[in-house]
Amino acid sequence: MHRGRLITVEGIDGSGKTTHIDHIHTYLEQQNISVIRTREPGGTEMGEALRDILIRRVDLAMHAETELLLMFSARMEHLQKRIRPAMESGTWVVIDRFIDATYAYQGGGRGVSMDRIRLLENWVLNGLEPDLTILLDLPVEISLARTKAREQARDRFELQDREFKHTVREAYLERARQNPDRIRIVDASAEIDKVKQEIWKTLDMLVEKEHDRI
Repeated sequence: MHRGRLITVEGIDGSGKTTHIDHIHTYLEQQNISVIRTREPGGTEMGEALRDILIRRVDLAMHAETELLLMFSARMEHLQKRIRPAMESGTWVVIDRFIDATYAYQGGGRGVSMDRIRLLENWVLNGLEPDLTILLDLPVEISLARTKAREQARDRFELQDREFKHTVREAYLERARQNPDRIRIVDASAEIDKVKQEIWKTLDMLVEKEHDRI
């Protein structure tokens, strides 16, 4: 049995990750591929409890490195209990944010040392890397307008200022420059159908590689 593929979807708030993860999940099912979708932080009972602290508890002051360690704690649980078992069984995994989000938000946005992030990445991921990362890139001004229009209360990261969001976006784009074979940049400001078609073209190539592997 072949190892399942790992697809991650990244982007700043308002980039449409939830919508397009739905499209990715549908596409893969149409290809008769066993697939699960999940998110970070979260994905497990422990991960969701940590997500509540990291994302929703805006009343809690938190040191940037504490935030980083909690993110990796949730990720370790996620990897051990859900991601690796699924992939080992041949199931594909689609994740709403993964390691690149840590470099973007905690590294870029919070200013935590990239070397410290790499150290934790090497320990926790132990060589695991996404097969494909779709970066839904969006200008900060559009992100702010979209998140402001939402009815639900804004979370810890949505409440950050414009400069924070610019820094996060630039960190994402730098990750894409460093990993051009893995990370595909998609213009998330375009119409939803156009974005979906762009993503599906990229998925076509990955599925074709999978057929060649089989």
